[in-house]
Amino acid sequence: MAESANIARHLPLMAARQPDHPALKIPRGRAATGAIDYLTLTFADLDREVDAWCARLAAAGVQRGDRTLLMVKQGLPLIAAAFALFKVGAVPIVIDPGMGLQNFLHCVRHSQPRVLVGIPLALLLSRFFRPTFRSVKVRIPASGALTARLAQAGIKIPKYSITASTSSDLAAVLFTSGSTGVPKGVCYEHGMFEAQVRLIREAYDIQPGEVDLPMLPIFALFNPALGMTTVVPELDPRRPAAVDPGKIVQAIRQEGVTNSFGSPTLWFKIQRHCLAENLTLPSLRRVLCAGAPVPAALWTNPARWLPHGTLHSPYGATEALPVSSISAAEVDPTSVRGACVGRPLPGIAVKIVALTSADAGLHELPPGETGEIIVSGPVVTKTYDALPAPTAVAKITAGTTLWHRMGDVGYLDASGRLWFCGRKVERVTTSTGPLFPEPCEQVFRFHPRAARCALIGLGPCGLQLPALVVESDVRDSREARTLAREFRQLALTYPHTAPIKTFYFHPQLPVDVRHNAKIHRLALARWAATAKGYTSDPKR
Repeated sequence: MAESANIARHLPLMAARQPDHPALKIPRGRAATGAIDYLTLTFADLDREVDAWCARLAAAGVQRGDRTLLMVKQGLPLIAAAFALFKVGAVPIVIDPGMGLQNFLHCVRHSQPRVLVGIPLALLLSRFFRPTFRSVKVRIPASGALTARLAQAGIKIPKYSITASTSSDLAAVLFTSGSTGVPKGVCYEHGMFEAQVRLIREAYDIQPGEVDLPMLPIFALFNPALGMTTVVPELDPRRPAAVDPGKIVQAIRQEGVTNSFGSPTLWFKIQRHCLAENLTLPSLRRVLCAGAPVPAALWTNPARWLPHGTLHSPYGATEALPVSSISAAEVDPTSVRGACVGRPLPGIAVKIVALTSADAGLHELPPGETGEIIVSGPVVTKTYDALPAPTAVAKITAGTTLWHRMGDVGYLDASGRLWFCGRKVERVTTSTGPLFPEPCEQVFRFHPRAARCALIGLGPCGLQLPALVVESDVRDSREARTLAREFRQLALTYPHTAPIKTFYFHPQLPVDVRHNAKIHRLALARWAATAKGYTSDPKR
């Protein structure tokens, strides 16, 4: 009989290989010295905790294939409950807690979970919004470590066998952020998780025994398979931008963290804190920065705070991750041609097709021409959960190959590197052709008052007038007009930004909660329809 492809099998293998090595460190306060006090579980402890969860799931009647909504805290409950669900063959459903209540409830209604594993507040929420949670038949509370309570009660934890799964069996449903539309459930198979673990390990040379601090909780699920210690960050996943960078820096330095994933917004805050306090992060071997294009200010001289590590930016999406990757040494921070996201990783194919391409006749573009990015490979998911129409739009079958439309626009250069130019739905369609967010916004980010800005289109598609919204507090109309003139002068320095004549000022651009980095440009276009813009067209 072939070996099971169940992703849960990696944890007992690591528990046998490094039983006494820390698997999980959960902050629980400060010691008298000011050091962070952690509750530490070894890989053997975590393996037993997963078995304790299996016992709880079995006692509650959870069966193979049961869709199970996880509404638990990051760290131990998330990792232990998810791996227990994998182990018994149930299907965890993971929804970003920061996407807003209405989007969250929409995802629950659509995913139709039979089981809910949640903290007390989650269980209460499921009672309050009873119609939304009507599919839930089993509710299981999640709080604290199960092994400790079972040991106190004198209950022996049985060793559970791993449910045999094929690589094509459904493993989990993970939801997109919904940054440019309604969040959609993405169906992950066990083989896709396996391919992700392999690609991430090989692309970044991750070794068992390393220490990770994941600033997106879902990424902690890879660590048991990679053999890395997970240090849970002191960060509220519902409000990641509110993080205290000093706490993250302290954890990295204290625990000898070697690997960490976070958005450009979070890493920019950490970089700024390190430079202001004259601190470095010498243990870090790699920083993975993703969720939005990395700004030039972050790429510039990371050695000042990352003396022995490398800053990487992987590119991908919930539906296909990772696709490509680039490191700081390969980046030209002065570029205004888009964001280079590196070469496709081994086993991943990337094509650029015309923006008007239909499924039946994809028109592949030559290097240098901007179009829609499509990808194929073992990490590319096949379907959205119970959404045949969006699946048909996003997936293309050519012979035996499945391609996924990333929803992004970009191009391949002559050396095979992929360049990201923005989201397809956020391009501005003028009477003389399209303008793309990233290459245009890069021009203006060199201005000290436009570190965060957004290209928007005013008017009907095909006849849109381009405009720029700048995140800036302006005191009065005089200051706004002065800045508009300065931005217009910048616009005139490049042909692709020359059509931009109108500028808006917004105190805080709306962004996604997951990464706090993806700007909601379509929402800004609606806002600009009734806001005051400043038009400037000085003589050349």
